[in-house]
Amino acid sequence: MVRKDSPEIEINVHSTPAAAAQSSSQPPNQNNAPEEWFPWLVPTIFIINVALFILSMYINNCPAHSRSCVGIESLHRFAFENIHENPLLGPSTSTLLQMGALDANKVFQGQRWRIFTCMWLHAGVFHIFTNMLSLLSVGIRLEQEFGFARIGLLYIVSGIGGSLLSSLFIRKTISVGASGALFGLLGAMLSELLTNWAIYANKVAALVMLVLMILMNLLVGILPHVDNFAHIGGFITGFFLGFILLARPQLDWIVPPGYYGHPMKPQYKLYQYVLIVLSVIALIVIFTTGFVFLYRKIDGNNYCSWCHYLSCVPTPLWSCDPQCNSIRTGNQLNMTCLNNGKSKLYILPNGGDLDTRQKLCSLLCI
Repeated sequence: MVRKDSPEIEINVHSTPAAAAQSSSQPPNQNNAPEEWFPWLVPTIFIINVALFILSMYINNCPAHSRSCVGIESLHRFAFENIHENPLLGPSTSTLLQMGALDANKVFQGQRWRIFTCMWLHAGVFHIFTNMLSLLSVGIRLEQEFGFARIGLLYIVSGIGGSLLSSLFIRKTISVGASGALFGLLGAMLSELLTNWAIYANKVAALVMLVLMILMNLLVGILPHVDNFAHIGGFITGFFLGFILLARPQLDWIVPPGYYGHPMKPQYKLYQYVLIVLSVIALIVIFTTGFVFLYRKIDGNNYCSWCHYLSCVPTPLWSCDPQCNSIRTGNQLNMTCLNNGKSKLYILPNGGDLDTRQKLCSLLCI
C-alpha cells in the first residue's frame, strides 16, 4: 500500500512463486488429486481495480485545474498529475480522498468505510501495475486450489486488517492500495504450508523460499512514503486466516483385518484443529482490540514508541520526515519546503485540512 505525502514512492509487491515446490506425499496407487477450481474471482478483482483507477483519472481531470499535467496532448482528460505531486503517474491527493483513500483523521470523524474503500484504489500506473501483477501470479493459483469463497474472504478480511493497523499508526498521510490484501495472501501461503506440512515434498526448500520472499517484500516497507503497517496488518491477518480456511484433511490408510489395500479416508489431524482454534481466538482479539482503539481515537504510536521504524527507517540516503515542515498558529499556516528551503505563510480556516496542506506543499516544492 502506498502512503501519499507530496512525493509518493511505490510499494513493489513483487510476484511470489506461483507454486512453491508443491507436490503431495501420497501413498502408492493413489489417483485422487484434488480437482482444480476455475478462477474467476481474482480476474474480477483485477478488472475492478483497473476500472476504478481509470475512473479516478476521469474524476481527477487534471487539465481542468493544472497546466502542468503529464501526457495532456494524448490523454486529454485522463492526463496524469504533475510528477512533483504524484511521481507514480496518477491522480491527485484530493481525488484519492474523494474516492475513499484512507485518512486516519477522517476515519476518526466517522468515515470508517475508508478502511474498506482504500484497498481498491491506486496512486498511479506503476503502483497498480506491480500490485495487479502480484495479484494475478499469486491469487489465481490460490483460487484454483481452494476456490473463490475462501480466497475472496481471505483477500477482503486481510485488506481490512491492513487498513485497520495503518489507521492506528499513520496519521500524517493518506494511504491507498491493495498491498494489505496481497500480503494477506502471502501470509496465508505460509500458514497453508505449515498446517499441511505432511502432504508436501521438498518441505524445507518451499518454506525457505516463501519466507525469503515475504521478508524481501516487508523490507521494501522501510522506505519512506510506503505504508508498511498495512503490509504487516494484512500479513498477520492472512497468516491466521490461512490456518482456518486453507487446512487440508490428511490421508490415512484404513486396513481392516483381512484386507491389504483399502481406500484412504481423509481426516484432519489434532494439530490442525488446535491451530484453527488458536487462530480464531487470535483474530477475535486482534480485530476487537483494533476497532476499540479506532472508536476511541487512540494513536498507536503513544503505546509503541519504536513502531514507527516498522514503516520507515531513516538512513543517510533518505529521510522519514514529511517533505514540508509546517507550523500552525490559529488560522495561519507557516510552511517550509525541506527540499528547496522556500517558505510561505498561508491564511487558512483552522490551519487547513490534510488535503490542502499536501497540495500547498507540492506547489511550494516545485
